[in-house]
Formats: sequence, structure tokens, C-alpha cells
Amino acid sequence: MNQQFLKEIEKGSKNALIKKRIINYYIYNGSSTIPDLAKELDLSIPTVTKLISEMSDDGYIDDYGKLETSGGRYPNLYGLNSGSGYFIGVEIKRYAVNMGLINFKGDTVEQKMNIPYLFENSIEGLNELCKIILNFIDSLSINKEKILNINVNVSGRVNPESGFSFSQFNFEERPLADVMTEKIGYKITVENDTRSMTYGEYMQGQVKGEKDILFVNVSWGLGIGIIIDGKVYTGKSGFSGEFGHVSIYDNEIICHCGKKGCLETEASGSALHRVLVERIRNGESSILSNQVLAGETITLDDIIQAVIKEDMLCIEIVEEIGQKLGKQIAGLINIFNPELVIIGGTLSLTEDYLTQPIKSAVRKYSLNLVNKDSAIVTSKLKDRAGIIGACMLARSRMFEN
Repeated sequence: MNQQFLKEIEKGSKNALIKKRIINYYIYNGSSTIPDLAKELDLSIPTVTKLISEMSDDGYIDDYGKLETSGGRYPNLYGLNSGSGYFIGVEIKRYAVNMGLINFKGDTVEQKMNIPYLFENSIEGLNELCKIILNFIDSLSINKEKILNINVNVSGRVNPESGFSFSQFNFEERPLADVMTEKIGYKITVENDTRSMTYGEYMQGQVKGEKDILFVNVSWGLGIGIIIDGKVYTGKSGFSGEFGHVSIYDNEIICHCGKKGCLETEASGSALHRVLVERIRNGESSILSNQVLAGETITLDDIIQAVIKEDMLCIEIVEEIGQKLGKQIAGLINIFNPELVIIGGTLSLTEDYLTQPIKSAVRKYSLNLVNKDSAIVTSKLKDRAGIIGACMLARSRMFEN
């Protein structure tokens, strides 16, 4: 990509802002003719023609050829040049890191899942993460100078605009995005992991034109992503979606946020793990019993595999979590009246074992007229939602006005 244009973006010149709007349009719509683009952006055809010509000369807009029409001259279709820039997405899991690379058009070029990494909220843990990112970059066969942005998904409270992470890797007065930019040598942005998964599903998953969507991320923790009128809702400081920390239960279980009674303590991957271990130690049987009783570490992936192998104890606990979760999702449906509710995250890999009890509880506890508007589906991207969202956000962040 032309470095002069990147400098124009930083300065915010009028031409650069219009060019950002053009790129943003192509990100969401793929391609268009100059008259259609002019109409969409409320600009004159000569202005758009001039800007498209400049952007083509700079190498980040391509002429896709003639658009066949029923009559008259065939107009040219224009869109993004796939090789003009690249974007990296990083997803931090509890026991691994997922990384991906997309080109300027949004096509996946490279993806590495489950790179071993034991998450630690420490300076050493951050340094190890940066090392993994640099190793991934070194392994790529592309021109490294064309990597324009890297987006890192972080759990907890994240302000994507300021670049601060308040729950993880918060060791300095500076934003985490700035710290990582310095350590890695490439521009870094950060986003909440659930919002990133939501965006991934919106761009390449279950969404087929719906504009009002809830994405429920049932992983080790519990969060929701909210899309209102086609835009990801972040809230005032980027802290929206902390569904897991709604105080629901009168229990004595301390949540990782430090409070008691959070929904997450009874309806999440961490709750599934805790309850399974407790019940095995109390004498109930599972194919994971030997590992648990021997003091070996079991992961959520181990439990998911046990469910897929029809382990009755694991299935029973997952279904109980689905019922608890469905009751609270019913409340969200009553509040937001969404077109679509997507169940995602690690536990969604259990498919109907989780989704069916959620649907049953939603029918029981939500208002009939409201829940008829809301389809409940399982994530299409499954365990790839976060990494696809991270890559897509790395690109869209560059061109937001």
C-alpha cells in the first residue's frame, strides 16, 4: 500500500477521509461501479472517478472488468486489490493462541490454530505472546512491509478506541496497544474477544442481512456481543457485553471478577469444569474420571470431546448450563428484541446439547410475541469466529472514520 496514503489517513485530510469511506464501502460490499459508489457516498461522479483513478494508481483499488447489463454501455466494476496490504488477527485462549492473516480483500491467506501458550496475566506472559506473534510473522512468505495492522483479542474490559485493556496485561500507564506496538514493531489494535467473535460471525458467519444481533460467547467465561442496526455496540468506554457478571445467584462462589453470585459462576466453561470435577470427586462416573482423580489437568476441549463421545455426566452438566443460560437469554431477548441470537464460544461445539435447552428455556421465560422475532442458531464459524473477527477488525479499524 502507498505509504503516502497512510500518512494522509493519520493527518485526516479531506481526500483521505473520502478514500477511507470508499475502502470501507468496498469492505462491506465487495465491489461496485463508479455511479453506484457516487450515489451511495453522496458524491459527484467526476469526484469519485478522480479518487478511484488515484487509488488505482496507488495500487489498492482494482478494475474488476465490465459489469454486464441489459442495455447500453457496460460500466466497470471496481474493488479492493487483494495484494496491496495484509492484516493479522491474534486470539488468546486459555491454553493456546490462534493466529490468522488476511489480504486486503478479506481472503484468508494463513491460519494457525492452537499454537501452545499457557495464558498468564504477567509481563512474562505478554512477552511470550509477543514472541509467538513475531514467530508467526517470520513464517509468512508475504512482503512484511505490507502488514498494515495486527488486532489482538483480549478478554475482559477493553477500550478499543484508546487501546487500553483493563482486565489483562494492564501493567503500565500506557495503552496495551502502544506497548505491544513497541514490542512487535507493527501497528497493534486491541478488542474484546467476544466483540471480535461477533464481528467475525457478522462478516463471514451466520448473518444473512440481519442488522440486530446478539452473540453469546460461552467459553471459559461468558460475554455477549451486540450489533444494533448493523453496527457493533461498544458502549461509552468499550465495556458493553459483560453478561457473565450480572449478579443472579445467591451462592458463595467467588467469580474471577472478585464478586459472588455472577451468572458466569453457574453458566460458563469455568462453571462446567468446576462442577464436573466436583461431581467426579464425589463419586460420579465419567470417561474423564481417571484424569481428574489422578490430579491431571483437564481442559474445556477435553470436556467437549467427552460430550461428543456421549459421556452422560458431561452431557447432563452441559444441559443444566444451557437451561440456566436460556433463562437469562430470554431476558436479553425481551430487552433487545433481536432478529438473531447466535450461540458461540467453546461450549457451542457441543451443538444441540447446549442449544436445545437454551431454546427450551427461552420459550418458557421470554414474551411470546418477542421471541417469535428471534431465531436462535449455533455459530457457523465455531472455534474460528474469534480469529476471523480479529483479522477483519484489523482491516476495518484502519479505515473507520
